[in-house]
Order: sequence, then C-alpha cells, then structure tokens
Amino acid sequence: MRETFDLLRHERRARIFFLALAQSALGTGAGYIALLLIAFERFESPWAISLVLVADLIPAMLLGPIFGAAADRWSRKRCAVFADAIRVIAFGGIALVDGYAATIAFAVVAGTGTGLFTPSVLAALPSVVDEQRRVPAATSLYGAVADLGFTVGPALAAAVLAIAGPETLMWANAATFACSGLLLAPLRFGEAPAHPPDGLPDSLLAEARQGLRATAGMRAVRIVLLASGAALFCSGLFNIAELFFATEDLGASNAGFSVLVTCFGVGFICGSLAGSKGGVASLLKRRYLGGLLVMAAGLAATGLADAYVVAIATFAIAGFGNGLILVYERLLIQHAVPDNLVGRVFGIKDALSAWAFAIAFLAGGALVDAIGAGEVILIAGGMGLVLCGLSALALRNEWNDDGPDAAAATDAAPAAAAGG
Repeated sequence: MRETFDLLRHERRARIFFLALAQSALGTGAGYIALLLIAFERFESPWAISLVLVADLIPAMLLGPIFGAAADRWSRKRCAVFADAIRVIAFGGIALVDGYAATIAFAVVAGTGTGLFTPSVLAALPSVVDEQRRVPAATSLYGAVADLGFTVGPALAAAVLAIAGPETLMWANAATFACSGLLLAPLRFGEAPAHPPDGLPDSLLAEARQGLRATAGMRAVRIVLLASGAALFCSGLFNIAELFFATEDLGASNAGFSVLVTCFGVGFICGSLAGSKGGVASLLKRRYLGGLLVMAAGLAATGLADAYVVAIATFAIAGFGNGLILVYERLLIQHAVPDNLVGRVFGIKDALSAWAFAIAFLAGGALVDAIGAGEVILIAGGMGLVLCGLSALALRNEWNDDGPDAAAATDAAPAAAAGG
C-alpha cells in the first residue's frame, strides 16, 4: 500500500489518470446493473441477460488482436480517448432506444469501445508515471480501481434506482466516459511506440497477424496467457453459479448475496494492490502461480461451504486469488514484451478472456441446472487446482532469472516487424 500512496502523492499525471479511471469505473459498475434491468424489461426472457452480456464481449472476442495492433500503431492516449467517445455514444444510445435488438446493437458498440480501451491503456500504463520504479504500483492500482467500480457501483445504482429508472443510470454512465475522455485528452502519456526503420505493414490486420506470430513465439508469455484464460473460465462458471449457490444452497437473502459479492470484490482489490512492489521475473512468476493456487482453493472451499459465514471467507479468498492473477500476469507481460508489441499481447489476452467468459456464461447455466450450483463451483475449483499444477510444470524452466526472457522478448520485436 505504501507504494500506491507514494505513486499518488508524487505523480501528478497518475492522479489525473486514476481519477478519470475511477469515476468511469463507478459508472461502469452502476451501468452494469442498469444494462441488465433494461435488457430484461425489453425482452422478458432468461436469455435477455445472457445475450446482452455476450454482445458486449463479441468485439473483444473477434477483434482483440486488431485493437491491440491499433494500440501499437498509433497514439495509445488517442485510442483510449476515442474508445471513451465510442462508449458515450453506445450507452447514450441504449438509454434512448426502446427495442431489444437495438439494445443488443449498442451493447456491441459499447464492447467495441471497451475492446479498444483495455489494450491501449494497459500498454500505456508505464508512460503514466515519470519514475519507472512506480510502474508496478500503477499496474496494481489499475486493477484495484477497475474492480472498485464493480464493488461500489452496484450500491450507487441501488441508491439511484430508488428515485429514478435504469435509463437515468445509463445516461450517468455515458457521462462518466465523457468526463474520462476530457480528463485524459490533455494529459501527456501514451505516445505511439517507436517502430523499426522499415516501418509498419499496410494494414492493421497484417500487424495483428504479426502480433499473433510473435506472441506464439514467446513460450513463457504464451503459457501465461493460456493459463489466465483458463482461470477466467473457472471464474466465469463461479459468476454464473454464485447467486444460485448463495440463495438456494446457503439460504441467503438478496442482501446476503450482495455481501458475498462485496467480499469477493474486497478480496480482489487487496490481491491487486499486493502487486504494487513489483519484483524480478522469478518473483513475479511465483506470485502469479500463487494467485492461481489461492483462487482455485477459494473456489473449491466455496463449493464445499455449508454455512454462510464460511462462504464470506471463501468468497474473499477467491477474490484475492483473482486479483493476484491479473496483476502479476500484467507485470510479467510488461517485463517480457517489448513496447512496440505489448498492445497486441494485451489485445490477444483480452480476446482470450472474452472467449473464456462467453463460453462460461453459455455453459454455466446449463451446468447449474444439471448438477447444482455448489457442484459447479466445486468443479471450477478442481479445474483451477489442476491448472495451477500444469502451469507450474510448464513454467518451471522459465523466468528463473532476469536474463533470457528479456532477451527473447527483444528478439521477438524485429520478428514481429518483419512478419515473423
């Protein structure tokens, strides 16, 4: 935590950057509740929520490497501001239209903005600070602030919904992205990365293909991306099953379920902030694997929990593990990947995450119906434990010191520029 406070006290640009991020994250958390309510009002079917959630993921699923290529080709700040403008239009459109089909269409537009924003900002994070020793703290705080929105935003949504409709919340969400764009636009960060003398290929598609080839050639990074995607699939199953588990298996009220979700969010924030010190590659790898283990243990313990008070602790443990996974995954990517390729790596990561969540969202409901919520969570935990063991085995000869991985990453940059 000391590193985080040091970051905010001494880095003016970081303060403005995280102010922009924090208020838009709160809008996103509140807007998520509004989107679910609007979707169900306009299409009264259990599929209403699933379809709108998948619609938001489709752009990242299909175009993640291209969004990453844009972040590696142009100014990352301009990409982020443009992404905010897209989301202003999308969420304003959802508030204005009436039909469900139009709602789905604007959800896809919103997903396009998010799909471009995420790799652009993650690639730009090192440029937000003046002193490079504070990059881990900035990366850590990014994850914490993003999840803070989903922890506190729904509570804000409940207060607003007591006096207004979900469309009002959606307009407020659009306004937060407008504020974010206005705060980020004059800020000095996220310049376009340096490119080799022979320049860039003619199209984003060609550059995205080069990014895929270069990423596939970095074995350790490839393992981490695949492991994190699998971990998010386990988390997605948990997200689908948690409501049914809390209310049916544990007998909790809706308010009780909200407390459990808050505990998960608090755990996630603490896990994210645990990465603020950074460290050498070998330490980052151990803590990343530790995050996989903690998340899996938390899920498995939740599936076995037979009392609400036990679930409070296991939800927090699972959230803490999730936070560790994301922050140390990002720190490993920053450590191993050259600047002119990092946007594409984060874009590929975003695509894998979107696919993992989409498959989990579609499969989770059927599994809960077939075998029960507790059993699904227990299976997710068991899969996570197996994943942790396989990842530790696959990475046993990687990142054991600070030399080979950095050299391999540097070699990958010319390969990407030359088309592999």
